Amino acid sequence: ARAERDKALHLLDQLGALPILEIEARKVTLAREFEQQRLRLDREKMEAEAALATAKKDLQDTRNAIIETTDVALLQEAGIYHYRHPLTDAVAFERALEALQHQIKDMNRKDGDAILAATDWTVNGSAAEGRKMIRDFSKLMLRAFNAEADNLVRGLKPYRLEAALQRLDKVAEIIERLGRTMNIRISPQYLNLREQELELTADFLQKQAEHKELERQERERLRDERKAQQEIERERARLEKERQHYANALSALVERGDAAGAERLRNQLKDVDRAIEDVDYRAANIRAGYVYVISNIGSFGEAMIKVGMTRRLDPSERIRELSDASVPFNFDTHALFFSKDAVAIESAMHERLANARVNVVNTRREFFRATPAEAKAHLAELTGELLEFEELPEALEYRQCLKAIAAAA
Repeated sequence: ARAERDKALHLLDQLGALPILEIEARKVTLAREFEQQRLRLDREKMEAEAALATAKKDLQDTRNAIIETTDVALLQEAGIYHYRHPLTDAVAFERALEALQHQIKDMNRKDGDAILAATDWTVNGSAAEGRKMIRDFSKLMLRAFNAEADNLVRGLKPYRLEAALQRLDKVAEIIERLGRTMNIRISPQYLNLREQELELTADFLQKQAEHKELERQERERLRDERKAQQEIERERARLEKERQHYANALSALVERGDAAGAERLRNQLKDVDRAIEDVDYRAANIRAGYVYVISNIGSFGEAMIKVGMTRRLDPSERIRELSDASVPFNFDTHALFFSKDAVAIESAMHERLANARVNVVNTRREFFRATPAEAKAHLAELTGELLEFEELPEALEYRQCLKAIAAAA
């Protein structure tokens, strides 16, 4: 049979058929290998696409985390702070800190469990030497951790609390890694105490800053009240002196029998009496005063106004005080409206302009993103009177600066 097959192959070879068969067989083999390669490539492509999708998701999650962390830091730095321990005041935070620090000191004492370590360590076969080595290394590690924690507390800013907590956790991880041979590590209870210390310290510093700001604002209010009271007292003294002058002159005219002159002085005396009554009313009624609308386009732009009130007899003096060295240009006055209840008018204006408030955290900052015309419309509705109102700010120095800059260009 083999001889016959060889004879047949020889015959096919002679006829040129053998190469054709080999080509067909090779073709089948290549087709099979190609299909396997295609399947492998398809599988790798699917795996690559899945990996790419996972990587994109991880990248987006990371970006979101970074954005969120950045936003929180920026918001907290701007004053929007989230209290971890919402106590009533700075004194309460200080007391809570003192109690917490007593716990920290207790855990740092011998057998306080601030740091954990192996208990079966030996040196040269001696368990006592092993315990001494563990004790010495534990003290060293605990001292390093406490030094880092104390530094974080001393340099803490409320808006940097998250970074400080992450740093403290990292230090605990480093100590655990360095002490892995002897199983030395900061105890979870002690780490939690030091984290609470950071949180309470941040809360205390924030509350303290808020109290200082409130105290500053209250000092400013009292200073303005004192100046208003001094103005009222000076004006009353001046009017009393003027009244006495008119009274003396009236007596002299009556004695001389000058009826016309006496009548004229009586009318003037009535005007002085009305002025004294008005001053006495202003002194007695703390809600009476002037509501003002001012702007400073050189400092803040054209679409920002300040709406406030003052009890000064001369409200322009208060506005001059606001135009101090803290702003590059003077304020311009758009309206000065006297009211027996200026406090209510001011509050109503602030409520109407609430959505335009610049500083939404500190409502004592009375700046609003609004135009003088918008303020005029609100004032007219609240007072029901025609007001003297200057819609266009003079801004003299600012306009002179613009002209000088344009000329120099």
